[in-house]
Amino acid sequence: MPASEARRRAPAIALAAALAVLAIVLALLLPAPTAGPPSASPSPSPALSSPLPGASSPGGSPPAQEPQETDTPEAGQTPLEPPVTVPPVPVPPVPEPVPTEAPDQPPAPEEPGIPAQPAPFPESLRGQDLTVVPGAGRVVALTFDAGANAAGLPKILSALTARGVAGTFFLTGNWAANNPPAVAQIVAAGHRVANHSMTHPGFTGLGDDQIAQQVRGAEQTILAAGADPRPLFRFPYGERDPRTIAAVNTLGYVAVRWTVDTLGWKGTSGGASVQSVADRVQAGLQPGEIVLMHIGSNPDDGTTLDADALPQVIDRITAAGYGFTTLDALLGH
Repeated sequence: MPASEARRRAPAIALAAALAVLAIVLALLLPAPTAGPPSASPSPSPALSSPLPGASSPGGSPPAQEPQETDTPEAGQTPLEPPVTVPPVPVPPVPEPVPTEAPDQPPAPEEPGIPAQPAPFPESLRGQDLTVVPGAGRVVALTFDAGANAAGLPKILSALTARGVAGTFFLTGNWAANNPPAVAQIVAAGHRVANHSMTHPGFTGLGDDQIAQQVRGAEQTILAAGADPRPLFRFPYGERDPRTIAAVNTLGYVAVRWTVDTLGWKGTSGGASVQSVADRVQAGLQPGEIVLMHIGSNPDDGTTLDADALPQVIDRITAAGYGFTTLDALLGH
């Protein structure tokens, strides 16, 4: 090969030698490639809640068991569980108590400060609207309804006091609220006060809630005026049925009607008179008679016939050999 050609090929031979040396160096430095297709982003394998059966730890000993998890229900669902039967726990027999008191001894007294609550009225009176005082003997109960005004009250209290007779006064809540001094006078004279509703409506047209409002409203108002009407109640207009009687019983009241209505409330404009009032009471005279009279005046003529006739009524009852009682006799008082 001519010298000029050898000089022309020398750089190419040097370059080839350098490339060969570089390839050997790279082969020694880079790791061998792995087999299989490339993966863009490898994902971790799911964890197991416990090792597979038969698997062992690297040391050869059985792996520790971990608690297994149950499926979680969907939100708002209740997980279903298999029924579980719990065997009864055996209870040793309890020996019979040995009596420490003779059978005929009275029961031990109650704890101090917790007195027994008496029944508001005898159970035998439940469901009734009483027209007489049962088993009272030869006595009469004079009763006075107050719902309008107090025009006849001074004469009534005067006649009762003069003859030593106690009566029962059925007051509406409105009347008690409008006449608190009159309520005080009735109580101070030793007479019995009772409940005649708050506003004197017919009760059969009222719901149970309205009945409770009428009875409780009158009770609270009369109590505030200084008298206790419990547990005696009289239906306005005498209007009642089994449902309304049961309702007032549930409220703790016994319903009391009358044996005879004097009709003095009609006044002279309605054909009544002092004589007719006294005659009606006399005609209905019987053991336990309940007499209905009124305190207020007739709205048309202003008469107070019941108050005017009361002295004669009392005298004629006494002359017939009868005495007097209040409706507390119904309660065993």
